[in-house]
Formats: sequence, structure tokens, C-alpha cells
Amino acid sequence: MVQKIIDRYRGKGFKLTPQRLAILKFLEGNTGHPTAEDIFVEIKKKHPTVSFATVYNTIQALRDRGDLLEITIDPERKHFDPNPSPHHHIICTDCGKIGDIFVDYSAALTLPDNILEEFTPTGNHIDFHGVCRDCSTKQ
Repeated sequence: MVQKIIDRYRGKGFKLTPQRLAILKFLEGNTGHPTAEDIFVEIKKKHPTVSFATVYNTIQALRDRGDLLEITIDPERKHFDPNPSPHHHIICTDCGKIGDIFVDYSAALTLPDNILEEFTPTGNHIDFHGVCRDCSTKQ
């Protein structure tokens, strides 16, 4: 997996330090939508000298490059999604778990003419809220 990550970023102007590689490895295929704090806590286990600034700056660099989505559906904290392809999210209102929804709703969305006079839509993101199966079972 590490070689796959190295190959993806080699020659793209993204310096690959051991800490950055650990962050990229943690994010690879991660569907948990971690926060910067979650990533920091996990990376610190294997790299005790890593700083939160290193983690945060790496996350921001990945976001700026389009390799990581910043999700703001939780008003308390930003979450990050290593899958930058267009998709929507659902968040459990009890435990905060975030899930992906890979359905294109763009055909069903219509904007009022007054909005379309001022803007040309280039994308959309829909946030759904509900209770996950685990929380429903506990209730």
C-alpha cells in the first residue's frame, strides 16, 4: 500500500516525509470521515514526535490539491473525506457517524430562475440526517 501511495504522489510536488506517508496511509480507503484530531491521535501512535501542525498542514495541502474533501456537515468539527469524487453524506444524529451516498441527485434538483440568472451551478452536495442502524438497535 505504501508503494502505491508513493507512486501516486511522486513527481507531483508533494514532499513525502515519513509523517506525511503515515497520514496518507491512514487516509487511504478510510471511509470514517475522520477529523484532524482523529488523524493526529492515530498518527501519533507510530510517530510520537509528529505535531498537530504537521497533520493539519498536510490535510490542508491535500485539500488544496483536490485529493481530500473537507466536510462541514458537523457544526462542531470539520471532517475529511479521502474520496474526492462527487457524492453526498448522511450523518447519524445520535452518534455522529458519517456515511457516503453515491447517488446523483442533480437531475432531481431544480433551482429557481432568479438563481439561475445569477449563477451557473457547477456541482451540489446534499446532507442527510438520520439514525444509524447501531443507534436504532440500542434504542
